[in-house]
Amino acid sequence: MKKSLPLTVFLVAALLAAPGCKRKQPPQSAPPQNTQESVAQWMPHGHPEAGVERKIVVPDDVQNSWKAARIEVLYKETMEKKRFDVSLNADFQIPGTGLTLKAGPFLPDFQMGPEQITSASNKPQNPVVRAEVFEEGHKIFSGWLFAKHPDIHSFTHDKYGVTLIEGIPK
Repeated sequence: MKKSLPLTVFLVAALLAAPGCKRKQPPQSAPPQNTQESVAQWMPHGHPEAGVERKIVVPDDVQNSWKAARIEVLYKETMEKKRFDVSLNADFQIPGTGLTLKAGPFLPDFQMGPEQITSASNKPQNPVVRAEVFEEGHKIFSGWLFAKHPDIHSFTHDKYGVTLIEGIPK
């Protein structure tokens, strides 16, 4: 009886512990960062609205007032920052990076409604630019860069950072 007591205690402990043991589940993948296949797949404050399509409407006065976007590139290895003016709707090779940026459209007063993204005015109250970044011909970013809120949907890269500074009037 004395020899079977440790075995009994061990078996009872094993049975009690068994329900707490679960097979490890593989980690669930998070939604991809910094990708935006449709213009309005993401709300401006990071709340996904899957399947929502919004049309980009650039008012005529905005279209006729802005020619470029001023961006700042952070070279993370040296922590050097350089500013560049990027023409809207044109490709721009970012010097020393191997990255190509296409900027446009620019909206000085970003406003998103249930069906469209537009500019509430022609004043730079909440300036944004639609940007696509390519590396070696592959699109690595597609989204909006916010001048006053650079952390919203920001472009992230191991070696470089790109932020919107302001719009450049015609």
